Amino acid sequence: MKMWSGRFGEPLDPSFEKWQRSFDFDKRLLPYELAASGAHARALREAGILTADELIAILQGLDEIGKLASLSPEFLNDQDAEDVHHFVEKQLVALIGDVGYKLHSGRSRNEQIATDLRLYVRASIDHLLVDTASLCDAILDRAEQAGTAAMPSYTHLQRAEPVLVAHWLLAYCEMFLRDVSRLADCRMRLNVCPLGSGAVAGATLPLNRKAMATELGFDGPTANSIDSTADRDFAIEFVHALSLFALHLSRWAEEMILFSSQEYSFIQLPEAYSTGSSAMPQKRNPDLLELARGKAGRVIGDAIALQVTLKGLPLAYNKDLQETQESLFSATETMLALVPLVTGWMRNVEFNYDRMSEASQSGFMNAWAAATYLVKRGVPFRLAHEQVGKAVRLCLDKNCRLEDLALADWQALNPAFSGDIFEHLKLESVIAIHNVPGGTAASRVREALAEARQKVESIPVIRGGVHAHA
Repeated sequence: MKMWSGRFGEPLDPSFEKWQRSFDFDKRLLPYELAASGAHARALREAGILTADELIAILQGLDEIGKLASLSPEFLNDQDAEDVHHFVEKQLVALIGDVGYKLHSGRSRNEQIATDLRLYVRASIDHLLVDTASLCDAILDRAEQAGTAAMPSYTHLQRAEPVLVAHWLLAYCEMFLRDVSRLADCRMRLNVCPLGSGAVAGATLPLNRKAMATELGFDGPTANSIDSTADRDFAIEFVHALSLFALHLSRWAEEMILFSSQEYSFIQLPEAYSTGSSAMPQKRNPDLLELARGKAGRVIGDAIALQVTLKGLPLAYNKDLQETQESLFSATETMLALVPLVTGWMRNVEFNYDRMSEASQSGFMNAWAAATYLVKRGVPFRLAHEQVGKAVRLCLDKNCRLEDLALADWQALNPAFSGDIFEHLKLESVIAIHNVPGGTAASRVREALAEARQKVESIPVIRGGVHAHA
């Protein structure tokens, strides 16, 4: 029996009925639907709608549905269920009889789906926070292992200045910590409970909304029944946070792809996360990296799809909102699968420190240090820049490095140069000169590592409520 069939005299067109069903994808919400239904049942008992025995029967039935679903995936192969709400009602009535129909007293599927989706997003955020903490831990471990190893940094994909490998890795940790902050902020905003909102105007029974919200781990009930059933801001905000997270992973993947090429040879791809070529026996291909880069397009597309679906909808619930679910599920499951794989990759990748160090001492990346040498001796930077630029041109003519020029060459450009210029051009000195907070000087990087560890340790862990991803 449909949940709405009394008013209709004719059956649905079979093709339309199959086409408009959402159970094939919203069955993911079953754990949240069961939890929310349990809270609603207790509120019905408090309101005098259910007897104590009826409440016990309903709660036991809901628990049995959860057990059957976990024991047998085939249990969810229901071709008649319209959606997860209809499925639970069908199964509950089959288990405990007509008293199962009383569970829907005073509520609407509009508030049910709004609640289920909030619970789903909240659990997904909690899971991602834990996974992202593990990813940041892996990055920080590799940064600590790198010690004072150096590598080139780049602007415009051209070598710019030498930096510590640890400093480079910390840049990615900062990106992912911002993702953590956005997810945690989204979680705070979404953590209110729509139960008791009814279809649009509020429940028709005196339900204890605060008690239902508390039972489900929400901070409180939503403030407006119309907004409660129409709002999908939390889903849009969450998927947009995921799209930026995916974008960061894509940038990370692109750089790792570049650095793993023979032209760079900065890293050695881990075999456990790579594949070979069916044609060329020598190949080791960066498949995880390329898929991470490619998945970003999917997640960004999901974020746009959510906004486009919502942009023209009047208040309150419209069937169009059903279309938001697949984009939400797609983005969420993509990221839940991807982040642990990236963590494994980071723990297994090999860095070619010798090659990185060699590259960091070529390409005149100590030129700014030479200009700074003059600035510290009172020369205006613009003049210092011009004079060191001429030194670079002289090296190009002589096919040598800055440190290979004779002192006479330096002093011909500016008498302020003295014999200690060669010490200032060494790799260690060039790195050490960036001795400001956020800079690549070794002492500053050690400070940054310690601060990043504290930030990662403060990432919130899973905090109660309903979780289906753990």
